[in-house]
Amino acid sequence: MVVLATKIYVEGDARQRSLDSLRSLVTNEIGDLDVEFEIGIRHDDFPSVTIEGDDATVARNVLGEEFGEIVPDLEAGETYVGTLESWDNDGFVLDAGQGDGVRIPADQLGLGQGTPAQIRERYGLVQHMPLEFVYGDDKPSRLAEEAQDRLYEWTRGNGRLNVNSATRAEVRATLNRAGHANDYVTVERLGLLEQSVICTEDTDPPGLLASVGEYLPAELRCVVP
Repeated sequence: MVVLATKIYVEGDARQRSLDSLRSLVTNEIGDLDVEFEIGIRHDDFPSVTIEGDDATVARNVLGEEFGEIVPDLEAGETYVGTLESWDNDGFVLDAGQGDGVRIPADQLGLGQGTPAQIRERYGLVQHMPLEFVYGDDKPSRLAEEAQDRLYEWTRGNGRLNVNSATRAEVRATLNRAGHANDYVTVERLGLLEQSVICTEDTDPPGLLASVGEYLPAELRCVVP
């Protein structure tokens, strides 16, 4: 079994649509391998994929590489993936399946000046989005260089509109229905329910947010270069 580092935290029909979307993504990744799989959701909203078959080990590795993996024990100095659960003046808290979460102190974020709330706003970080971190154990954990580099790159490219609580297909459909089919390059999947809309060079991310916000029951944050 592999526990994926992305959450299914929506309820009702949206939860079933999310499961269907995840099943399609998993099939795309491991459908050509000699395996059968079943998807469940843990009490903490992380999905688990039980895999059987001759290629089970390969399949688990593929899914862990694609989504990140929630593991039972964290080792100091190793890199893992957690989801952004909360933030305060002292830093970020990531959920890596370890109960109270992994705290990343403000001075270990590595994302420039400002409070954690200001940093979250600057980089358009929506709740539950996956982030890589290096576990510290007896010393502070820190945001991994992979995560830092990716977020810095966001501020150098076209603007972005980041969204949670919606699948990639739902975000694309909303943009197109709202008349913005020509205002974005693509929708990048951050997690199962966390997406990043990459705007065209001439698109204003705050303007896009204002236009589509009423159609998306989600948290939306802009990245403005």
